[in-house]
Amino acid sequence: MSAGGSLLAAVPVAAVLLLTVATRPREAGAVAPLRLAVVRAALLSGVYAVLVVEVLGALHALTRPAFAAAWLLFLAAAATAVGVRRRRATLLAQPRTAASRPVPVGAVVSGGTETSDPAVDPGAGESDPPPTRTGRAPSGLLAVAVDAWRTAGRGERLLAGTIAGLVLVELLVALLAEPNNFDSQTYHLPKVEHWVAQGDLDFWPTAIHRQVTIPPGAEYLLLHLRLLTGGDQLYNLVQWAAGVVCLLVAARITAQLGGGRRAQLLTAFVLATTPMVVLQATSTQTDLVCAAWVACAATLVLDGLRRRTGWGTILGLGAATGLTAVTKTSGLIAVGPLLVLWGLAQLRLTLAKRAASPGVATTGAATTGAAAPLLSTAATAPTTGPTGAGGGRRPRPVGGLTRTVTGSVLILLVAAVVVGPFLARVTAEFGHPLGPPRLRESIPMERHDPPSILVNALRIGHTAFDTPLAPLRRAGAEAIIDGAGVIGVDPQDRAITFGREIFPVPAWYPDEDRVAFPLAGALALIGAVVALARPRRIDPERTGPLRAYAVVVLAAVLLHTSMIKWQPWGNRLILYALVLAVPLAGLWLDALLRRQAYPGRVGARRSVATLAAVTVLAASALAGVLAVSYGFPRRLVGTGSVFTTSDWDTRFVRRPEWADEFRWAAAAVRDSGARRIGLAQQNDNWEYPWWLLLRQPDGRSPDLVSLQSVLPERPPADPASVDAIVCTGSKPACAKLVPAGWRLEFRGYVGYALPPGR
Repeated sequence: MSAGGSLLAAVPVAAVLLLTVATRPREAGAVAPLRLAVVRAALLSGVYAVLVVEVLGALHALTRPAFAAAWLLFLAAAATAVGVRRRRATLLAQPRTAASRPVPVGAVVSGGTETSDPAVDPGAGESDPPPTRTGRAPSGLLAVAVDAWRTAGRGERLLAGTIAGLVLVELLVALLAEPNNFDSQTYHLPKVEHWVAQGDLDFWPTAIHRQVTIPPGAEYLLLHLRLLTGGDQLYNLVQWAAGVVCLLVAARITAQLGGGRRAQLLTAFVLATTPMVVLQATSTQTDLVCAAWVACAATLVLDGLRRRTGWGTILGLGAATGLTAVTKTSGLIAVGPLLVLWGLAQLRLTLAKRAASPGVATTGAATTGAAAPLLSTAATAPTTGPTGAGGGRRPRPVGGLTRTVTGSVLILLVAAVVVGPFLARVTAEFGHPLGPPRLRESIPMERHDPPSILVNALRIGHTAFDTPLAPLRRAGAEAIIDGAGVIGVDPQDRAITFGREIFPVPAWYPDEDRVAFPLAGALALIGAVVALARPRRIDPERTGPLRAYAVVVLAAVLLHTSMIKWQPWGNRLILYALVLAVPLAGLWLDALLRRQAYPGRVGARRSVATLAAVTVLAASALAGVLAVSYGFPRRLVGTGSVFTTSDWDTRFVRRPEWADEFRWAAAAVRDSGARRIGLAQQNDNWEYPWWLLLRQPDGRSPDLVSLQSVLPERPPADPASVDAIVCTGSKPACAKLVPAGWRLEFRGYVGYALPPGR
């Protein structure tokens, strides 16, 4: 990466940091305002990145100068926003006389300072003029961090230190390791190279349908790095940044549900030490990116449980929905229930307003409406405002039915703006927004009868909770298979099983594509059950929000198991649900640890439970450390270490025997002087190495064309029109495409063909 590329890559980072300052909430009642600012900055930057790609792609201008100009413009806008915010804060900080300063309804006046109390004023939010400024200068934030560390207990420091250590080591691995994820070699990264070579987003003939049918949101972000830096050196940072966002947002969700500092640290700790998170944080997969957008939607929804949602947050919900859809459509399985919860909460606030109108006492407001059992403590606040004519208290008006409906429509419109262009291209190409039949039938469940859903859920659970204990794995699998036979379901039925895969498979090994999460999953499951059945054990004052959130998490899991087929790599696909569920684990653990033991057997039981929880946390820490140290395919120590393996060999850690074969074939093609090169490959073959090895001396993309196509409207290139052919996978399949008289050479997985005289 050149010095110019490094400087350009720093521009998006600087813009996001400035946006974090500019979007920090001003209202006094905001929960974890800095983390909320991170959510806002991430969503704004994500939407901007997607729209830049779509607009420049439509203009056939996917070029480095265009992207550099777009980000410099964004940086200038972010800097301007910070300047405007600071000038406004300066004006607000100027002393004013009491007569000139309006006192808002529900304000608490103390020492000449007004603060809007969200418990008194449920309408106080980002849509209202802020009476106070809560932002801190960087030095102030540093002082707060130092003070937090000084006042933290030994356990809290240990939790924070472990989290920080893992995140920093993951950053090191992400910077040192070359992209070597299997799917990335097949379609994630070739997709980016096709866009760069074409200069637009038009589909192309290909034998690998996933290059054009799978949502490209994460690859859009990679495209920015590719054009700004000229290479793939920083690709792993996209997932690493998404992992950091997941940690911050999960901790904020914990705070929104009533968790204190220790509960938030426990949440971040459990998530940070989950091997799937550790390994994907250094990868070019897309699951953490999807989970980050889903988590952003969740935290914004929780803000809407106790106060009306401002238009800015509504736009944020639309952005999170659209970014989830354009990254991985399975994430919408969770976003859907979250938006339903948001709508119910907003409607309940409307009912609370009506119940508090003159002539109606507000005593019953807390239990009005069908959503009251779930949302009562979330949306209801003490009504200490002016007394109405009928003796009831009249709170400040909150949003009405029209506002909620309008907000819902706006969310969908914003989401459509983000994901719509991609869906339009897919629909135009295949006649369906979800792509060709082979895609629609391979991953989604094709049977939805209760027995089939039950068997699918049990298999997904078995793979997610897998452990190194082989006897336990076998016993669980046999029980599921035998039980499926009893209820008349074939456990290997293709209608509920991906491809030709056979259940069960070992999933305990720390591999980024399939590693199980038994510890985090068990803690999350316990936390969800307790929050649903016994929420007072976690927080007696927040039973409504806890139940509501637990219902959403469990609904997402149930929907996932009824909509997505079992597959050996299914643990990746459900990562978004784990990120949503972990806050419940942190809350439950914190409640368990703070509970004082009572005399007798009850106290003994609680002591045993506390010891068990500490043991699980220690095991979780060990799992995280082992994953980052020995995890596959990027590790710190052992065979394939990022410190001892060459850049090229790192790319082939999964298939080391292919490294020399690709070089051998590419060298022969380059020596022949070929300019237009045909690709012969199958659906799951590696294409990306050709884009690296056959790149022009000046850095321009090679002229690679596919000799096969699964896109009906895009015929493949004629083999007679190319100067050389490179092949992967099957030699007989390649031989069928080689013109008569050409020389075909093959070594194991890779081959090439040249015309006579070359």
